[in-house]
Amino acid sequence: MLENVVEFFKNLPAKQCTECGEKMEEQSECYSNTCEKCNHL
Repeated sequence: MLENVVEFFKNLPAKQCTECGEKMEEQSECYSNTCEKCNHL
């Protein structure tokens, strides 16, 4: 069963910015959906 879970997470598509569509580097502590260029904070 554990192998199936690991395979599931390995096969997830890359995270993309919701504004420009650029691929984002995922970080375990980050829940943002926009890249640094599109982040308007």
